[in-house]
Amino acid sequence: MGLLALLRKLKKSKGEARILVLGLDNAGKTTILKKLSEEDITTITPTQGFNIKSLVHEGFKLNVWDIGGQKTIRPYWRNYFDSTDGLVYVIDSSDRKRLEETGDEMARLLEEDKMQGVPLLVLANKQDLINALPANEIAEGLNLFSIRDRPWQIQPCSAKSGSGLREGMEWLVKQVK
Repeated sequence: MGLLALLRKLKKSKGEARILVLGLDNAGKTTILKKLSEEDITTITPTQGFNIKSLVHEGFKLNVWDIGGQKTIRPYWRNYFDSTDGLVYVIDSSDRKRLEETGDEMARLLEEDKMQGVPLLVLANKQDLINALPANEIAEGLNLFSIRDRPWQIQPCSAKSGSGLREGMEWLVKQVK
């Protein structure tokens, strides 16, 4: 049995949830996770596989899986869907050229059987950049308002400053508790 299979089989206890963090490469997934863990974010390299962090929020434990977003890695995302309690989808709000691509990837994720009904938190990252699209325009571009099969929330944020991250995670914790 491989390491991934063993990790997947780890039983979670009451008061904890498995959170999957996905999005295109360079969206800021790892930076967000490091910021939430209060780690140094000055040197971040692209995630080639996955990172796992455990975060505790008000006594509730989140086992967060940050999976690389390069095009070659995305087909493997489905290997991480089992037992997912919440999905955090990170978007680079300043990357207007890839808004359609990220929307297509997110739509495919939401159609997966193992992701049915899983609460969705969309983090509209990089709001600190001058050319960032506002969250409401991203929500419209991603057609979020048509989602009826799960609770969802879009949260403007900045991984660098940390603004908006706490509010987004608090919403997600309420959904998965």
